[in-house]
Amino acid sequence: MLFYIKTNAIVWCFLFSNAISFSQSADSLSFFSPSPDFNKQRLTLAATAAGLSYTGLSIALYQTWYKDFDQEGFHFFNDWNEWRNVDKAGHVYSSHAQALMSYKAAKWTGMEESQAIWSGVLIGALAQTTIEVMDGYSSKWGFSLSDFGANALGLALFAGQQSFWKEQRILLKVSSSSKDYTQVRLESFNIDGISQSIKDFENTIINEQVRRLYGSSGLERFLKDYNAQTIWMSANVNAFFPQAPTPEWLNLSFGYGAENIFGGFDNQWTANGNIYNVDLGLHPRHSQYFLSPDIDLTRIKVKKPFWKTVFSVLNILKIPMPTLEYNSTGQFVWHWLFL
Repeated sequence: MLFYIKTNAIVWCFLFSNAISFSQSADSLSFFSPSPDFNKQRLTLAATAAGLSYTGLSIALYQTWYKDFDQEGFHFFNDWNEWRNVDKAGHVYSSHAQALMSYKAAKWTGMEESQAIWSGVLIGALAQTTIEVMDGYSSKWGFSLSDFGANALGLALFAGQQSFWKEQRILLKVSSSSKDYTQVRLESFNIDGISQSIKDFENTIINEQVRRLYGSSGLERFLKDYNAQTIWMSANVNAFFPQAPTPEWLNLSFGYGAENIFGGFDNQWTANGNIYNVDLGLHPRHSQYFLSPDIDLTRIKVKKPFWKTVFSVLNILKIPMPTLEYNSTGQFVWHWLFL
């Protein structure tokens, strides 16, 4: 899915803003403080906001993503290894983040721990499964069992940690950096398979393909560009090794991304009656594996509930740090500051 982070970001922003208004109108607790006891009025407000956001986002998603594509009976689609499975990592990230967000909203109402965990799992599952079902009726896609499995893995990661450790020792984060496609070399053939020169139009052609796949604005590229995205699994060092002489907020992160992705399964496309290929000798599709330090912002000691909430929201993003990359072409690459 090209929109998994976009959907998740909208949900985060919507519920974050509503949580402010809830706490103002529902009671006299501090702006962002969870209720120490079950608060029925807060639950009503939170459930109403969640229902409205789910309905509104589902309608908006259908109108902007599915409406213009042909529909057919419910069917399955095997998209394993599409986009080199960066989208699968994104589904794990998104379902985990939505479950964690919903859990925190439930705790804000004063709900007890086990009920809050189940609330997070069920709301996260509902949000993600809705997308999969919409895919199932679209001629362009289909219900993806691998996407469904990735969603389940993200939910299990959240619920397992919260149940056994009473905290999220392993966080999932995302980062995205802008990419320059002006150096990408192409090969072109007409409909008869005859090679043709496109040297003077190369940048225009590749930029059109990138815009079609990933959008044109900086925000769209951040949300959609699989060449730019990295999904991180960020583990807290002190939580696993309490005696380690490290700051409580220090994490060690393992990232996954890909590069030279100009199509779901390959880098060939047709436009204006011509066939275009990215030169795989110069730009091979490959996976990237990263190792980097990170910061768990929720473990930084702050007293104000406002800053705790701000840090909690920002914690879905990986902080730029020096990073070691190994990729499937067999290369090690050092990044002094990986964005």
